[in-house]
Amino acid sequence: MATPLSDPSLSPLKTVAVVGLGTMGTGIAEVLAKAGREVVGIDISEAQAAKAVAALETATARAVERGRLTEQERADLLSRVHISTDLRAAADADLVIEVAPESYEIKHQIFRELDGIVRPGTILATGTNALSVTRLAADSARPERVLGLHFFNPAPAMKLVEVVSSVLTAPAAVTAVTNLALDLGKEPVAVGDRPGFVADGLLFGYLNQAAAMYEAKYASREDIDAAMRLGCGLPMGPLALLDLIGVDTARTVLEAMYAESHDRLHAPAPILKQLSEAGLTGRKSGRGFYTYEAPGNATVVRDALTPLENSTRAPGREVRSVGVAGSGTMASGIAEVFAKAGYEVVLAARSEEKAQTAKARIGKSLSRSVDKGRMTAEAAAQTLDRITTAGSYEAFADVDLAVEAVAEDLEIKQQLFQALDKVCKPGAVLATTTSSLPVVACARATSRPQDVIGMHFFNPAPAMKLVEVVRTVLTGEDVHSTVHEVCGRIKKHAVDCGDRAGFIVNALLFPYLNNAIKMVQEHYASLDDIDAAMKLGGGYPMGPFELLDVVGLDVSLAIEKVLHREFRDPGLAPAPLLEHLVAAGCLGRKTGRGFREYARR
Repeated sequence: MATPLSDPSLSPLKTVAVVGLGTMGTGIAEVLAKAGREVVGIDISEAQAAKAVAALETATARAVERGRLTEQERADLLSRVHISTDLRAAADADLVIEVAPESYEIKHQIFRELDGIVRPGTILATGTNALSVTRLAADSARPERVLGLHFFNPAPAMKLVEVVSSVLTAPAAVTAVTNLALDLGKEPVAVGDRPGFVADGLLFGYLNQAAAMYEAKYASREDIDAAMRLGCGLPMGPLALLDLIGVDTARTVLEAMYAESHDRLHAPAPILKQLSEAGLTGRKSGRGFYTYEAPGNATVVRDALTPLENSTRAPGREVRSVGVAGSGTMASGIAEVFAKAGYEVVLAARSEEKAQTAKARIGKSLSRSVDKGRMTAEAAAQTLDRITTAGSYEAFADVDLAVEAVAEDLEIKQQLFQALDKVCKPGAVLATTTSSLPVVACARATSRPQDVIGMHFFNPAPAMKLVEVVRTVLTGEDVHSTVHEVCGRIKKHAVDCGDRAGFIVNALLFPYLNNAIKMVQEHYASLDDIDAAMKLGGGYPMGPFELLDVVGLDVSLAIEKVLHREFRDPGLAPAPLLEHLVAAGCLGRKTGRGFREYARR
């Protein structure tokens, strides 16, 4: 008969054993010791145990150098860590955290041995992010005391801890471990038992799609990574992150996720298997998607796939003046970017009044830049003087580059391109800023499809560095070169991609957002916990629901539908909850209510 758990507040977890002293286990041991806990670090490998001691000494010495610890605090911290190669050293622990390799066989063996070693009241936690906590608990003699405690790497720096309950876990055990996480200065998020939990459950689907995108030769590894860093504000691109996590680890997590979900988005991309089986597992092996200076080193070195820095493109066309079509936020932002870079800009809309309103918006933006010390009042005035407004596209007769930023509606864009075809001089480059529509459909509306290309700016255009350059099968080589040259002059980072739904950023971002909605729809986790998990565990600048409400739920739904229609993957079908909210008129911040409610302005 199982021993009932006592009130956790009366029995704080003072002594904690950490089983498995790899990078994660060593990091967890450091966090625990820093918070005043007695720590028993256990690893069957004497070499690994010695390595853990050396790593702790190095990390704490660095903390002293940086003024985060005093010498006395460092000495006290190290004195609280006791290293062993014998599992029996965990006998007096109040909590045992195992961070062994992701294998049921290995973890089951550890838990069975611990059942015969630890006290009846001891809580057993697994650090898995891919295996079933319920399955591990069911094999234990104390299933009500088994739970998941998923730290993120590097454990001393990352704030998120996922506390994972199985259907067998006693609430008091969850409370005790949650209180410990808070005492460690972490942000605990309570989740149920399914592979990947919240953060990795969303993160690994996105990483998998990025690997598949690269494998399909849709875009280069450098462009995929730059697009997600610059377009979404992520700390690392997905392929660089896969190399950091370990390609083999990612494959294991995805296989566990796919076994449960049967969602094709979780089926590991074949390239993950190929790299894993070749031993190209990322940074730890010295080579994965990228090549590194040495195993375990973070410095990327050139290899056969590295693009040449001065690769010769076909000569581009000369661009002195630019026409921007539209009067919304994106059109005015793009016009501002070109004018700041010294181009003469014609800002045209359906009426002179709309064009003047757009120019006034640019004036306000430039004034804010002056107030913040980013530019002088003289430079702001010169920039504004370079912008001429017009109430007709006839004003584009002499521009060298015409950029449309009108409504995201294919019929409207095609009509505009028909007009540009008639108005613009021969040799002018015609660009669309569409984020989800086929560029070739705009090109075919003209008599010069070779002159048409996609230039997908991101909002707000003056601040966002990324431009996705979208070539169709008809785009001329010199047109592609022209746009790259222009992007350089306006200080934007251009990434190349083909003409398919979502391009790079939206094709990777919106399935991730859709999967987050499905988590809430299935009552797996709350909006707040999911947003916290992705900000704290994934380094995202905004949680998925914060972002959805900013983007607009109607805009998000439209992009989801385009992706689903193009790729025909059931996993890309928009979550019903998103459709219901849009049908109810809850579109996000702009309507005062989306996934959350907002104060009306």
